[in-house]
Amino acid sequence: MADEHTFLLQKVQPAMVGLIDGSLSTLAPIFAIALATQDTRFAFIAGLSTSIGAAISMAFSEGLSDTGELTGRGSPVVRGSITGGGTLLGGILHSLPFLIPQYHVALFLAIAVVGFELLLLAYFRYRFFQDTFIRALGIVTFAGMIIAAISAGLGSLLGSPVAG
Repeated sequence: MADEHTFLLQKVQPAMVGLIDGSLSTLAPIFAIALATQDTRFAFIAGLSTSIGAAISMAFSEGLSDTGELTGRGSPVVRGSITGGGTLLGGILHSLPFLIPQYHVALFLAIAVVGFELLLLAYFRYRFFQDTFIRALGIVTFAGMIIAAISAGLGSLLGSPVAG
């Protein structure tokens, strides 16, 4: 039981923080740029740069937030690396479809990838944190919907001729 708790605290929890942050925090800039410009190249660059920047930020935030000595959370370098890697993965997955030059195909595929990410996050919360799958899916979907609505609104506003 102690080994399981240590694994959860030192590996799974930093990975979840990274995956959730990468999956959710990168939505707004990627989709705002995609909707504003309807140019998949710009959306991909926004996704790539946001994913890398968020990964570095989260790695340092996690690594510098706790030495692990008092809390038992383990090595800050390991935790930071796991969190940063999870953030990069979470952000880059829904950026990759924008390598497809056809805007509507890329946008549809990116939205589908976000749906897959939300299902995966819900499964991880169910599997490792004793949450019900439906509750976990509802929580991450609600957060994603708020971010998507904001990014869609800003992207549409900035992409409209009235704003230009």
